Amino acid sequence: MAHYAILDDNNLVINVITGRDEESDVDWEQEYSNITGKTALRTSFNTVNNQHRNGKEPFRGNFASIGYSYDSTNNVFIPPKPYPSWVWNLSTCSWEAPVAHGDKGEGIWYWLETDPEKEGYVQGWNFSSKE
Repeated sequence: MAHYAILDDNNLVINVITGRDEESDVDWEQEYSNITGKTALRTSFNTVNNQHRNGKEPFRGNFASIGYSYDSTNNVFIPPKPYPSWVWNLSTCSWEAPVAHGDKGEGIWYWLETDPEKEGYVQGWNFSSKE
């Protein structure tokens, strides 16, 4: 079983379908492109953050999901940017906070980012204890 991301004209993923494995002479990316009238690209369910969960070669950086974009220059799927200040790391195919995470502690860490144009701008990791 293979999965294919269907892209709009701006290289945004608008659908992900289950399709045929590419073990035959048929170019399934082209076939699904013809059927949908949109670009169809294979995506690997086992690839996340440029790592293959079974230790194989990662494929296109991430498993595509609706809302992801496709970077044709680097041949990778990019998840939506979680916060305006985060930066893209191509080697890990993931967004990273501009500030390193502190003590891992036992609780819930979350990112806090507010509008830098407003007084009291805060950006960074925050901690909530389990209690």
